[in-house]
Amino acid sequence: MNKRDLIISLATENGLNRSDAESVVDIFFNEIASALAKGDRVEIRGLCSFDVKEYKSYVGRNPKTGETVKIPSKKLPVFKCGKELKDRVDK
Repeated sequence: MNKRDLIISLATENGLNRSDAESVVDIFFNEIASALAKGDRVEIRGLCSFDVKEYKSYVGRNPKTGETVKIPSKKLPVFKCGKELKDRVDK
């Protein structure tokens, strides 16, 4: 399923027109992204949680040239599956 499929499913199952369903999906994704950008944790009970993990800077190596390169510190979103979703997928 991709974003388009989600919009169509939301519109079909709830009697919304496509533009309203698209707005709902966009708001949902934007709110999650905004919360993560602020460093907040997002938890959707029974489904999943998103968190931000901080990685320290380190010295890496360019595999093509062998040159050492300093990799800057960064923050990345992390997805953790909820127990109910794990159980549902495992059946």
